[in-house]
Amino acid sequence: MRPCLSARHWWLLAALLWIGSVAANLPAIRPVPHVDLGRFMGTWYLVGGIPTVFERDAWNAVETYTLLKDGSIRTTLTFNQGRANGPRKHIEAPARVRPGTNNAVWDVRVFGPVKAQYVVAWLRDDYSLMVVARDSRDYAWVFSRSKQVSADDLEHARQQLRGWGYNVDKWRRVPHTATLAARD
Repeated sequence: MRPCLSARHWWLLAALLWIGSVAANLPAIRPVPHVDLGRFMGTWYLVGGIPTVFERDAWNAVETYTLLKDGSIRTTLTFNQGRANGPRKHIEAPARVRPGTNNAVWDVRVFGPVKAQYVVAWLRDDYSLMVVARDSRDYAWVFSRSKQVSADDLEHARQQLRGWGYNVDKWRRVPHTATLAARD
């Protein structure tokens, strides 16, 4: 299945990712020591973070990871744009684990040869909640296995991002409505 974004939007995303990657002079985000890919795969609800331009008004956002036979990972993001019953968007991108990172750092191909860094920077021991960050501190995502996340958990994630040098003024909680999110 092909992404439903126009070529113009992909180029904009690629430019934003490139600008963000060269803008930061902060130390690298430290990944978690190890990610068990078997436990990690599956459905995660995007519940908050510092969104890309495409996710800025996402509702009911769900990311699914699928480990393929060749070792690559298919990432699939679906969401309603603009409102709970807005048009459903679908973005699919292949990813590869960076060698020597114990599965905690990925390169996600967003368009053609353009790759985005994906660092699993915090992961709860039971694989129920995680924070994905980038060295450039431009985007970050908080994912949960459940669309219901406590205010304390969200604030903990937000404070981790602040501690890593993110501008948390750009923080956005992603709303999930019971009816539409249940379809994913």
